[in-house]
Amino acid sequence: MQETSALNGLTQTVMYVDEVKQIQAVSDRLHQDSRARAILVVDKNGQLIASAGAASELDTTSLSSLVAGNVAATGGIAKLIEEEEFTGQYHEGKGISVHMTIVSRRVILVVLFDKNTTHGLVRLRVKKATVELERVLEEVTKKAKTPQVNVFAEITDADIDNLFND
Repeated sequence: MQETSALNGLTQTVMYVDEVKQIQAVSDRLHQDSRARAILVVDKNGQLIASAGAASELDTTSLSSLVAGNVAATGGIAKLIEEEEFTGQYHEGKGISVHMTIVSRRVILVVLFDKNTTHGLVRLRVKKATVELERVLEEVTKKAKTPQVNVFAEITDADIDNLFND
């Protein structure tokens, strides 16, 4: 797990399987508790981290990129009006609405929902999920600061030669 600098000035977070599983569990629970159609957890670079519900029916690659772009654009608006960041956004459609929340300034929690639920219920359940995601992201940050064991350090040139000479 590490954070690396990206070309666009954002950092890219690399997570271990345990953290991704925890984020997936939060997504699954939010999907069920909110009665939403789909849940996406996207990093600010537009990479999909986890999804739940009917997300498999969507072009999640494009949607993730557009969500990240939307958050970046509204971040520009926030700066112009001397706000730090808009942490939440809501877009109401005829059939499907979108609720987006920035979690720990690192990921975007996206809830797509229809008439089977209400925006109030979505907001309530998102608050709970946000607390859980913040906890997981804090673990990611702690691991990033902890030196990791380099499994390749023990491998010698002789080990590599033996591997290919057998």
